[in-house]
Amino acid sequence: MTEIRIAEDQWDEDLEGNLLTWLYDEGTEVSQGDVIVEIMVEKLQVEIEAPASGILRHGKAEGDLVNRGDVIGSVRPG
Repeated sequence: MTEIRIAEDQWDEDLEGNLLTWLYDEGTEVSQGDVIVEIMVEKLQVEIEAPASGILRHGKAEGDLVNRGDVIGSVRPG
């Protein structure tokens, strides 16, 4: 299993973000590098890519507040 973690340097400030949209449903097979989730921080929309290929598991829901360093889901070998 590979964690989907928001990078510590993902955005400039120590601000919370709002998990906007998972671009793939839970249980969907994704490939490393696919953009899988969008997060809004102030007026900046941040895209997070799959860190590995496999089956996507959501750890946070759309609308949840997230911070840099948070684990928001995982990818499990398929």
